[in-house]
Amino acid sequence: MTQRPTMNDVARAAGVSLKTVSRVVNGETTVAPDLAARVRAAVASLDYRPHLGASMLRRQDRRTRTIGVLLEDVSHPFSAAVHRAVADAAHDRGVHVLTGNLDDSPQRERELAEAFGRRQVDGLILAPTSDDQRHLGMTPVVFVDREASGVEADTVVSTNVAGAAGAVRHLVAHGHRRIAYLGDFSRLPTARDRFRGYRKALGERAGPVVHDLHDAVAAEKATIALLRGPEPPTAIFAGQSRITVGVVRGLRRLDRQRTVALVGFDDFPLADLLDPAITVVAQDPGRLGRTAANVLFERIEGYAGPPREIRIPTTLIPRGSGEIA
Repeated sequence: MTQRPTMNDVARAAGVSLKTVSRVVNGETTVAPDLAARVRAAVASLDYRPHLGASMLRRQDRRTRTIGVLLEDVSHPFSAAVHRAVADAAHDRGVHVLTGNLDDSPQRERELAEAFGRRQVDGLILAPTSDDQRHLGMTPVVFVDREASGVEADTVVSTNVAGAAGAVRHLVAHGHRRIAYLGDFSRLPTARDRFRGYRKALGERAGPVVHDLHDAVAAEKATIALLRGPEPPTAIFAGQSRITVGVVRGLRRLDRQRTVALVGFDDFPLADLLDPAITVVAQDPGRLGRTAANVLFERIEGYAGPPREIRIPTTLIPRGSGEIA
């Protein structure tokens, strides 16, 4: 097996000192352009790959120029948009991003957080899924999309309570009184906050409630069961986009999509092209990701102020389904 090229090999090939190679590899800008170009050419020709651990030991600040991002599912449009915004902010700073999918598994949250800690990332952005984040030994950490439990740290979330309350008031304004709530796992902070907004808007008039729906199949079944029940709702508030998709399927199976109003929390692809188009409470995942990244980099650079809670506004987008009288 061919021996892996070293930094000494790069220095010999480029005809420069080892210190010059180290500066170029570590992104320092104090090297003359012609020398830096020779080093980069030697790196390319030898296919040299820096040793992350050794590089960190040589850096005075002991940073690895990497951060970790743990989200529910990066293939989901919402998480993908958050991740892209974080990655763009990191790229602008010359920082690499390590990413993991949690699939709403507390065990995976713990395992991946520990794995990223072993990689000595400079910080972590986490959408928590367990009900206790005291296992996190890494600093700094910023929580995004969901609030943490058991620890105090910077948090960037949407206005879930206000957004949900606004959605339900929108349905009330169109004459609805029996409004069903279909929500995600009740252990998730976002689900609890959106249900709180639903109850805040309806008070004692709350309609049928179904918790712990996490995918479209379960939401479709719940929708059909409610509409075939003895007191079917005239409107539905869906607590997240997968649930909204399931509700749409259930309504269409019963041919009720034009007689039962629907507002979903969080937008999703093609929602505006359905008939009727789906009224949603839209989050701003790009702004969530950018804000979380900026807050994390402030901590990495030494900001030591008290934990901050930043709430990103949501927007109600009327499209038709939520305006059925």
